[in-house]
Amino acid sequence: MPALLIRHKVTDFDTWQRAFDEDGRIRRANGARGGRVFRSGADPDELWILLEWDDLRRARLFAQSDDLIDLLVRAGVTDRPDYWYLEETASPQA
Repeated sequence: MPALLIRHKVTDFDTWQRAFDEDGRIRRANGARGGRVFRSGADPDELWILLEWDDLRRARLFAQSDDLIDLLVRAGVTDRPDYWYLEETASPQA
């Protein structure tokens, strides 16, 4: 499954979380299929968001959209996000 991995820092996690949750409908309308949020063990203001997507082209369009730029401002993102566009190859066995 295609995925979009985003890394950025925030001023306040709770503010970010509210904005992220409110944006769920917009993400889904643009092809997001759910995902996971991680906080850095070394810096709790650094977040990693792994979102499954229906198509990498649509993930790229979303990453460049005004909708995402608006979310980043509302959520208190303090740095320029990093984006990685990923294709899953195989699921490892535990």
